[in-house]
Amino acid sequence: MISHSRVPDRTVRRHDLVVVCPLAWRAQIEAREDVANDPLVANWIARQWPLVGRRAFVGEGEGVALGLPLPPVAGKHRLSFLMQHADIVSVTRPPRLSWAGQVAPAGWCPTLERICDLASRYGFDARVFGSLAWHALTGLDYLTDRSDLDFLLHVSGDLDLLRLHSALAKIEADAPMRLDGELVREDGGAANWREFGCGARDVLVKSIDGVGLLPQSQFILGSSPS
Repeated sequence: MISHSRVPDRTVRRHDLVVVCPLAWRAQIEAREDVANDPLVANWIARQWPLVGRRAFVGEGEGVALGLPLPPVAGKHRLSFLMQHADIVSVTRPPRLSWAGQVAPAGWCPTLERICDLASRYGFDARVFGSLAWHALTGLDYLTDRSDLDFLLHVSGDLDLLRLHSALAKIEADAPMRLDGELVREDGGAANWREFGCGARDVLVKSIDGVGLLPQSQFILGSSPS
């Protein structure tokens, strides 16, 4: 399960789950005509479901940039909010793949098991974001027949990324869904797993602060894009 610890000073990274003080939540909602009377958003506040860490927009101002991805029945709109650090109750990582997989469609289970086995073999953490994560966290209908599996593999050390890419490609070849995952370094910098099998010299690295290109050979070392 997801446990929440009170650490309001922790740096929020992409995909982190952030629980916000209900009073601050309501103040923001009441000031926005687009969501002020939305029962789904009101229920989100009442249940203290988390928001998700995102990159701030250009010129957005000071604060913690957060998002709320609504389910397909609500149009899959992504609502954006800017909270202050004092408004944050807790920050946690996205749910583990093994936990969220308990509510996945039966046809997904063999693929999830293979990714969990791969993570265990390589010794890294496997987590999920996107539709499966929100379905597991809220119980709302986020998953559809066209849903991808959005996963995060937290990697470090002397890892052969080409070999890892090959293993993931073999898993996807038998999967009923598209694998849309990211390899995440210890500093939060992330690159899509497909970047390491396309033969390109550079990979696109994303972080809470921005996006940039970095040579593949430097990704695992924690270098920053230029």
